[in-house]
Parts: sequence; C-alpha cells; structure tokens
Amino acid sequence: MRQSSATGGRATRRRTTFSLAAALTGTAMLATACGGGSETDGRVTLRFSWWGSEERAQITNKAVDAFEKANPDITVETESIDFESYFDRLSTSVAAGDEPDVITMGGAYPREYAERGVLLDLAEVSEQLDLGALDEKALSNGEFDGSAYGVPTGVNTFAVVANPAVFEEAGVELPDDDAWGWEDYAEIAGEVSEGTPGDVYGSEDPTQPDTLDLYANQRTGLGLYAPGGGVAVERGTVNDWFELTTALEEAGATPSASMTAELAAQAAPEQTLMGRGKAGMKLAWSNQLAAFREASGDDLVLLRAPGETTSAEGTGMWLQASQLYTISKRSEHPEEAAALVDFLVNDPRAADFIKSDRGIPANPEIREHLEGDLSESQKVEFAFVDRMSGLVDGDFVIGPTGSTESVDLLQRTHEAVLFGRQSPSQGAKQFVTELSDAVS
Repeated sequence: MRQSSATGGRATRRRTTFSLAAALTGTAMLATACGGGSETDGRVTLRFSWWGSEERAQITNKAVDAFEKANPDITVETESIDFESYFDRLSTSVAAGDEPDVITMGGAYPREYAERGVLLDLAEVSEQLDLGALDEKALSNGEFDGSAYGVPTGVNTFAVVANPAVFEEAGVELPDDDAWGWEDYAEIAGEVSEGTPGDVYGSEDPTQPDTLDLYANQRTGLGLYAPGGGVAVERGTVNDWFELTTALEEAGATPSASMTAELAAQAAPEQTLMGRGKAGMKLAWSNQLAAFREASGDDLVLLRAPGETTSAEGTGMWLQASQLYTISKRSEHPEEAAALVDFLVNDPRAADFIKSDRGIPANPEIREHLEGDLSESQKVEFAFVDRMSGLVDGDFVIGPTGSTESVDLLQRTHEAVLFGRQSPSQGAKQFVTELSDAVS
C-alpha cells in the first residue's frame, strides 16, 4: 500500500506533506520538542503522522478537521510523507526525541518501537480510547507481551486478485476458490499463459513474505515467526516454495527470472503486470483491489488463496491491520492523543471521509455505517473481507525486531534461486539462516 510526496518543510499551518530532505531538516530544527505535543493559551497541540498519497492526505485532514470541531481545545498538526521515506524519517525523529504524538505504523514496526520503549501501553489511556467495538482478531495485530500498543486503522486479508477478462481470453474458467490448492494454482496459471499472447502470464511470481507466511501456516500451523518470537518457518517449507516458483517460471506460467526481478523493483500498481492487464492472477492484499482496477481498467475480482481447504492444518489466512495507530510514550498529551485515535476508528464523522482508505474498518458499526456509500471496488472488497472474517481461524503473529528485513532477504534469495545461482535447498537454508540472524 505507494504514494507520491510533495516538497516543503513544516509550515505554520498544520497541513504538510514532506519530501525526505525537507523532513530531515524539519526534524533537526524541532529536536527539542520531545514527543511533539505542546500547549498554548490552554489549547493542546498534537502531531499526527502517516504515509500515503495526496488523496489520503486530503481525506485525513478532513477527518482531523471534524475532530477539531468536536474538540475545540485541541489542534492537530498533520504530517504526510511517501511510504518509501516514512520509516527512515520516523527513525530519525525518534532518535532526536521528536516523534509525533500519534504515529501510523504497520507490520513489525509497532513491536520494534515498543520494545525500544517508544510507544505507549494503551491500557494507560483506556478511558479515552475504547477498543471494545473492534474485531478481536484485528486487535491482535497491535498486541504482544500482554499489552496493546497499536489500534488497527482497518483490516485487510490476503487474496488472489484475478482478471476475468484474461481468463476469458485464455478460455479458462475462474477457479473454485473454496476447493483449490497450490498445484491447482500452478496448473491454472500455466493454462492461462498458454491461451494468451506471449506478453500475458497466468500469474505474476507470488513470492513475498506474506505469501510464504500463508504457505507455511497452511503446512505447519506456524508462519514465518513463532508467537513468542524467533523464526518458525522450516527449511523444508521454504525449499518446497522455491521448487513451486521455479517450476512456475520454467513452465512459462510466470515471467522469466529477469522480468520478475525487474517487476520487484516497481511497486506502483500501474507498473505491475496485473495493473497493465498482462496477468491472470496476483497474490496481494484485498485493499489493493481498487488501485489495480483503476490501473488496468478491468473489473478485477478477489479469490480466496489456494491451499486454504486442502491443508491438514486448517486455514492459514488471518485478518491483518492495514495500518496501526500508535501513541508516543513521550507524548506530553497522551489522553488527547488517545481521543484522536478513538475518533478516527470509532466515530462516523471520521469514517465519512476516510471510508476504506486504510482498510475495511475494524469496527463493525462503522462498516455498517459505510455500506450505503461504497464504490464498486469497495463493495467487492467489503464483501470479501466479510466472507473471510468467518473463515480465518488464526491471529496475526507480529514479527520480532529485525523481521522487517525479510522483504529484502527473501527477494535476494529467491532471485538467486530463479537465476540458477542456488538450488531451492541452498536458497532455503540461506533464507532461514539469514532471517534467524536478523531477528536474534
């Protein structure tokens, strides 16, 4: 979930979008703020940061305006930056003691920063922040070591994005996603490639940490990481995954190794094969559907991932927070920061602007509130998440500190296997060893 950024440092007004250089300059100038909160003439000032597009900035600022109207003694300065630069800038601001009061995070970052003593235990602001209405399995995304540090902005689930137009061109029927496994996925991808022109593929290469997490969960009941920390994925599982993906490439069901490596460096939806109408299937998060639909111009659909019903361990999929709102432990105004987070996730006035931009709302009452005002893509996404919420049986395991390196580690190792520099077995050994070193 890749966005653009505008240039400029912090202005006297609260609406700013940062380039990295300007952000670092602003951080140095504000290094004495410690948490970002301030108070002038009885008014509290908070800082709130996130990553994303200009459109996300606009709708979030409207939600913040609604919060300020409901809370006239609180001013919120908002800070937006592109995804690629966001966590570098956050790391710099934390080191300077100048992180925002409310910080948007994702993946393993909440755990990493909480273990460094940066984030507030949300039990301390339970009177201002009501988590009781949110989906329990979604809340697990922000919980570890018996405490809650993050509030899900909304939920995703992993899916196969499929292009019915490509399937129709190939003369292949869409799969029954309640009864297919990974062998079926490979066979169908091959059939779609055979029935379409040479620049169209049955599938983009599905390798990414999330897919491997799912695959491992289906096989052993544990994904990449153990609930108590450390690496859980077995070498044999990674070896089998690499054998699957090399077989897909050799059969022409997925692009060549060189094209897959090139595509891995292109994150924008319009640069992917799916976004260009050149792929029948792609493993992706459900909240990416609208972007792929817009890029391709096709009515793409969401399918349940293969292997969910053929696994002896049961379903491997989970509900995952699109993003998480966290609060700085050094905030001078944690109660007001908690009130802002509560408003963003529980108040219809915020939902009217944010809608599903940060995932399907984790509050069922907010989902119901929005159902009458959804785009076609959002209707498909809402329906899929509702369907999956009744099928998933696992909680999300937050990766330990160091697990954010998994993306680069897996990509580098997988490319070595695809290009034949390593066997699947060698690649599996290297990946598990390097990932274990990264999180130790």
